[in-house]
Amino acid sequence: MSYVDQLQRIVNAYVDAKEPWPATTREIAGWAIQQGLWQAQPAAMVRQCADELANAMREEYIVDAQGRTVRAKHVVRDHQVALWADIRTAPPEHMQMAFQQRRQQIVGDCRQLKIDVDSFNENYNTSEPIQMVFDFTQDLVELELAGQYDE
Repeated sequence: MSYVDQLQRIVNAYVDAKEPWPATTREIAGWAIQQGLWQAQPAAMVRQCADELANAMREEYIVDAQGRTVRAKHVVRDHQVALWADIRTAPPEHMQMAFQQRRQQIVGDCRQLKIDVDSFNENYNTSEPIQMVFDFTQDLVELELAGQYDE
């Protein structure tokens, strides 16, 4: 059984135990630790630190010469390796690959959102179907215009 399967079993055990639901992951984690269903593994410490470093790098922003807030660190994933670079010093090849990979993540998120909405509409929704628009052109234009008037 994979680690993800084990974690999913913990969540299902939490629900089966009639604990408050919906719940936050912190509530579920606290319950799982209290029940002895999860404990930190020393071998996972490097992975946890790496994950926390990656999260911190994703959240680092700088202001460019035009006054735009941009993400400072960008990752390129190649098989099992994730290489990080700073937008101010990264070679164009790294940035092109990083941008393409982020775009593919967005496409994947949109695909899953469409599947989820379609399933909800077809199986659980008893009112008007929820409609999703996946063309973000107007959203981007509006956000750019709003940014011009923030001052």
